[in-house]
Amino acid sequence: MSQAEIHPFIAHLYALAQAEDRQALAHLRRGLGKKPGAAPEMFPYVVPWLPDPLFPQEEMAYYAIASLFALHPAITHTGNMGDHMAATVKPGREDAVERRFVALLAAHPDDLPDFLRQAISYLASKEQPVNWNQLFRDMRSWGHPDYGDAIRKRWATSFWRYRQQETSANN
Repeated sequence: MSQAEIHPFIAHLYALAQAEDRQALAHLRRGLGKKPGAAPEMFPYVVPWLPDPLFPQEEMAYYAIASLFALHPAITHTGNMGDHMAATVKPGREDAVERRFVALLAAHPDDLPDFLRQAISYLASKEQPVNWNQLFRDMRSWGHPDYGDAIRKRWATSFWRYRQQETSANN
């Protein structure tokens, strides 16, 4: 993925991580589990990037991605959450990852940041990087009637197709 394809806000977050700006990342982490605007420390890092007009789902995506990224700033430029979750599956632990993933797929748009916080914490514990650019795009459209189901299907396809490839390779 070229730099031109990366959303400017995500490029901004990548720059904070690359500069190892621990203070900025700490300010962003304070927004974990909070509604947009509830952690004023985030404002200098998020507000300049907000579009005008700003829709509630989009605002939530900016604040949630910023805080989640600060929690786990490991970056990849490929895949989606289905790929990332599937990559953590270990023999004998398939059901636990699958349950976690299905709960994420079923998340209501208002609850998505909470489910993603759990998923990102899990991915961090497994040192699995995240395609933040793709996750940001997906989050912004999660609740859209025309796109939300397509995102879920892409994630599900990535997860179960990857799992199927792993199973086939082990047989």
